[in-house]
Amino acid sequence: MTTVRLNSADPVSFDADALIVGFRSGPDGPRPATGAEALDTAFGGKLAASLAAMGFTAKPGEVAKVPAFGAITAPLLVAVGLGETSDTEGLRRAAGAAVRSLDGTTRAALALPADSAADAEAVALGALLGAYSFSRYRTGGDRKDPVAELTVLSPLPSGDAGQAAERATVLSESVALVRDLVNTPPSDLWPARFAEIAEQTGGEAGLSVEVLDDKRLKDGGYGGLVGVGQGSVNPPRLVRLSYTHPDATKTLAFVGKGITFDSGGLSLKPSASMDWMKSDMGGAGAVFGALVGIARLGLPVNVVGYLCLAENLPSGTAQRPSDVIHSYSGKTVEVLDTDAEGRLVLMDGIARAAEDGPDLIVDVATLTGAQIVALGWRTAGVMANDDAIRELVVDVATQAGEGAWGMPLPEELRKGLDSPIADIANLQPERWGSMLAAGIFLKEFVPDGVRWAHIDMAGPAFNKSEPHGYTPKGGTGAITRTLIGLAERHASI
Repeated sequence: MTTVRLNSADPVSFDADALIVGFRSGPDGPRPATGAEALDTAFGGKLAASLAAMGFTAKPGEVAKVPAFGAITAPLLVAVGLGETSDTEGLRRAAGAAVRSLDGTTRAALALPADSAADAEAVALGALLGAYSFSRYRTGGDRKDPVAELTVLSPLPSGDAGQAAERATVLSESVALVRDLVNTPPSDLWPARFAEIAEQTGGEAGLSVEVLDDKRLKDGGYGGLVGVGQGSVNPPRLVRLSYTHPDATKTLAFVGKGITFDSGGLSLKPSASMDWMKSDMGGAGAVFGALVGIARLGLPVNVVGYLCLAENLPSGTAQRPSDVIHSYSGKTVEVLDTDAEGRLVLMDGIARAAEDGPDLIVDVATLTGAQIVALGWRTAGVMANDDAIRELVVDVATQAGEGAWGMPLPEELRKGLDSPIADIANLQPERWGSMLAAGIFLKEFVPDGVRWAHIDMAGPAFNKSEPHGYTPKGGTGAITRTLIGLAERHASI
């Protein structure tokens, strides 16, 4: 496990295996950022010129390595680009990119701009997220060992430094928990196993945990969860996590889609769309990671989380297109496509969460491919039944460094969900606006007067391309920090 601390020592003489420094880009080439000026002097004032000669331009996230040759105590200097300017997210990404480049390094120090508590925390968090590695299944020599010790060099007073390091550690470990779950193959993460992990890890964090098995789900009328999971030998589960604080005046409810593997059911996906469907539980993972982080931070807010867990597989017992299911809310749903299963488990979770009397319900899901078409792989779509809530979620996500964009819920799309035999169909016949139609479907299960937001993160939950910034290939842990941020906002109200 990677650890981080803050230290006010001089970067020139600090003992580490590698020293990371920031550079700004400019018309005359790279120039040292705050925290790197003394290092340029230590290299005879020629460090920036040497980096420029190597082709280093200091664009955001660009990394160059220079042997120190005794100019500083650390044997290796790592320059990372910050661009012309950088905010806290730019610092997170720069720190993450630099740390990711240090394969096999044990101790690294970061002399990036960290004069304020927010900047110091950003550097620490980015570095910790960049140090993440998932090597559980590697047995050969290519197993990657992450940096073990990180030190952020900052002039902050010890009290502020300790708080920044602590919060960065909690956030990074919450995200790492989610990344681990998303990266775990479905052969090792089925609904009951996920529930066991939630019981153990959630209990250790101080959460109250209740698990409903398939019998209790059937007896309780959770038709969506039962229907989606009935084709698998691994039956569904609903996990309720609860965190309470004696000083809390607000209650939040988070509901996560947890399809531990999604084949599409009888409406089978193409094989090229199936190989990364272990990530279809990313919403439940984000809810779980957020609850653990909220409990560890001790935030004065009450939070309940629902993990809607099922495995969507085809078999002789699988749900069929044209089946009608009875949801937990009492509404009936005609299933036109078994690959539109996420909304079926969420509708039960949302209806159940409303019984807790929350001030806000937020559901999180890798719900539609249309989200990726509309917003790409890094930006989640946010919908809500209240414009102010939608903007709040987008603002909190942006502050956390997680891409999100507000989307509408056009009333005219509701007609496309009409069913001739049930209260509503789970899919509209046309492709157009299908991300929004999925949100409109979920809105039907939110009781009147309850504020609700829906986050579709089908793309951001799993990085299929190369690593970037502090984001690895594979599971990203997306939206975990946003949910924690929402809890922090409500704790301060």
